[in-house]
Amino acid sequence: MVCALGAAVCFGTATVFQAVAARAASAGGGGEAALLLRALRQWRYLAGLALDGLGFLFQIAALRSIPIYAVAAALASSLAVTGVVAARLLHVRLSRMEWGAVGVVCGGLAMLGLASGTEGDRAGSTELKWSMLGVAVVVLLLGLVGGRWSGRGRALVLGLGAGCGFGVVEVSVRLIDSLAPSELLTNPATYALLLGGGAAFLLLTSALQRGSVTTATAGMVIGETIGPAVVGVVWLGDGTREGLAWLAVLGFVVAVAGALALARFGEMPQADVAAPGDPSGTEAAPGTSPGSSRRPES
Repeated sequence: MVCALGAAVCFGTATVFQAVAARAASAGGGGEAALLLRALRQWRYLAGLALDGLGFLFQIAALRSIPIYAVAAALASSLAVTGVVAARLLHVRLSRMEWGAVGVVCGGLAMLGLASGTEGDRAGSTELKWSMLGVAVVVLLLGLVGGRWSGRGRALVLGLGAGCGFGVVEVSVRLIDSLAPSELLTNPATYALLLGGGAAFLLLTSALQRGSVTTATAGMVIGETIGPAVVGVVWLGDGTREGLAWLAVLGFVVAVAGALALARFGEMPQADVAAPGDPSGTEAAPGTSPGSSRRPES
């Protein structure tokens, strides 16, 4: 659980660092490639990438130790970390309701920490591995055609698809039993992990470009928590401490609900906020959206 919370801290803080770097890099104009090159010359952007990498290592360690539902809820709480760090570094004002949502997330994670047991002892079946690969392919196809969609539900559908892709990554980590090259290359879960992660980035990036970022982020949180949690409990044997199943369910629901209430912090990079000490920027006004999910920036 410490590793899962460490991953959330890394991901949430990385979003703020990348937001500051993206804000500073956007001042020079030019296309996406020029923006990325300018961002890569800033230490905050590189620090954000390093935190994302460290967070992914923490995520893998957590998935190999505790149930998927606990890791998924902890990762969703990275939005709470983003909100707190943004309030500190970017002077974004959180409303009382948002501070309450941060407290709700912390309470839900505390309940999960008390109730969750060790990871399930069931080995993933071959059928489950191929099923994860199939889901990853579907998510990839959705990403390839998603950019052509229009309509009010576009951001929600793409966000849900991205969440499913990240969920495939969470489950696939548990389905990889050996890191030996010969076994990795013949394990469908390896390809599910790669395809699911890549497709999720594609879908979420598309959702953030033209749709409601808050809606897309909320869809992503739902997609990456509920499905993987069910797979972990039903097919991989994830359980709880004896007599505390009710507390685990309550903690999961509370933590995810709190994260959904903070979905606006999925919009970090689009905010017109200034880097600390940057006189050219403006401070986000109370109630304005500070800005995007960490993942596309990764």
